[in-house]
Amino acid sequence: MPDRLMGADVVVLPDVAEEAAKSEALVRRLTAHAASHGVDALARFLLRSEAIASSRIEGLQTSPQQVALAELAAHETGVSKGFTATAALVANNVTALRQAVTELVATESVSTADVVALQAVLLPEEKHHGLRDVQNWVGGGNWHPLDAEFVPPPAELVQPLMDDLISYVNAAQHAPLIQAALAHAQFETIHPFTDGNGRVGRALVHTILTRRGLTPHAILPISLVLLTRSDAYIDGLTAFRHGEDPGSDAARQGTNRWLRVFLAATTTAVSQAEKFADELDQLHEEWLERHRHYRESQGLRPVPRADSAVARLLDLLPAAPLVTARTVQCLLSVTHPAARQALEELAGAGILHPKQVERNTRGYLAREIFDLLTLTERRLASTRWDTRESPPGRAVPARPQT
Repeated sequence: MPDRLMGADVVVLPDVAEEAAKSEALVRRLTAHAASHGVDALARFLLRSEAIASSRIEGLQTSPQQVALAELAAHETGVSKGFTATAALVANNVTALRQAVTELVATESVSTADVVALQAVLLPEEKHHGLRDVQNWVGGGNWHPLDAEFVPPPAELVQPLMDDLISYVNAAQHAPLIQAALAHAQFETIHPFTDGNGRVGRALVHTILTRRGLTPHAILPISLVLLTRSDAYIDGLTAFRHGEDPGSDAARQGTNRWLRVFLAATTTAVSQAEKFADELDQLHEEWLERHRHYRESQGLRPVPRADSAVARLLDLLPAAPLVTARTVQCLLSVTHPAARQALEELAGAGILHPKQVERNTRGYLAREIFDLLTLTERRLASTRWDTRESPPGRAVPARPQT
């Protein structure tokens, strides 16, 4: 039985408050990262990375390329093959996370229906969309919860608990990181759905941070960090579910223990995201140099106009590392010949690589973006955040071929 959040007398201990202030300052520094091609590219890259990792926590194993194919199929009627059902589910997670930081941020106030809609996007084939009307549990057997690791509140209390949580999400009782941490732990404790609780709960973190203005341009890879430190994550949630009187010292210590876990994950996520930003910036510079040499070899002016289709497409690749002429036409609002010309020019420069995705549909892959996604995931699977110091501690994609 979780304590209500609205009006709760949550005492944040001095060391936790100090850590929250430091973490918040680091997040704000990240959003001001001076990448030459803008922090929007970083945000789109991190959104994809976070969505794939959040799905992997739930046991959905697939490659970034498969996910990109599934995303392409969702927008192009001519693409229906080349990816697995799992990749389609992970693509839904990318869509849900994007929705969490766009539509739910733009709305005047978040509602329970909005959160339910995220579940529907994540799990379109799920038979039981919406708040659960049955008892569920985590771990143990399928027939009874006697051996379960955690048993959430009974179904009849889910709606009032969600009403309280949503009111808290729309308020500003605490600093953004504290609010996101408490809302996430509360959501996972309520466990309001029969499936999809983990992914929706993690998306809710980004909804809050973006609504509060802390991460307007970046998605922190918190799921990747929590996945690596899964024991600490579970221990923190268990401490939050203290089982004591809300005003007791045990309750206060339990809540602060969870906050420490969440803030530590945030600090690590920021540090790693800054590395991603530097790597994206370096890759973009390499692309510009490669593109310049190619244009010179073709007798063209070395640098295209900033508003040209090819220059704009180059900046979009972190968000759309697999495209077709049709998708470029829509993304850039250009003609089909202009889209095709931009793709062929970047392919000639060795930045994009053609791939036949259907009989009449040719795709173009930015392989180096997929490689960076893979290396990012491998690095964050290491408990020391460096595979040279400690190997990945869980199943991860193979190292890209060089």
